[in-house]
Amino acid sequence: MDFYLKDGGIRTHFPYGELDISGNENYGYRPFQLMVASVAGCSGSVFRKILEKKRIKIDDFKISAEVKRKPDEANRIESIDLHYVVKGVHLDREKLEKSLEIARNNCSMIRTIEKSVKINESLEVIQLSN
Repeated sequence: MDFYLKDGGIRTHFPYGELDISGNENYGYRPFQLMVASVAGCSGSVFRKILEKKRIKIDDFKISAEVKRKPDEANRIESIDLHYVVKGVHLDREKLEKSLEIARNNCSMIRTIEKSVKINESLEVIQLSN
């Protein structure tokens, strides 16, 4: 990856498009936002693949992320709370929890930062009617 100086920040190019990064939201994504998005995106993608492999059908899921930072330590990320809301018909909470645990163990982003950032996960299951 190559990164280039631009007004107010840094830019990089990917096959999918350009990414602008800056400490100022007026010029691009803030680095902490990208870190949290990487963790949630990786975890969610791995979780989805596991559900597909286990043939667990869901209608939808959403991940919400809450971030705690330490202002006195360069505003580093102290913890990320990921809350998964899974919707579907006849969902087995225990199977979903096991799948989420497997996803955590196979998410490269969580595994990379788990010794320096506390990652908490919670699961909400919404049963839809037929």
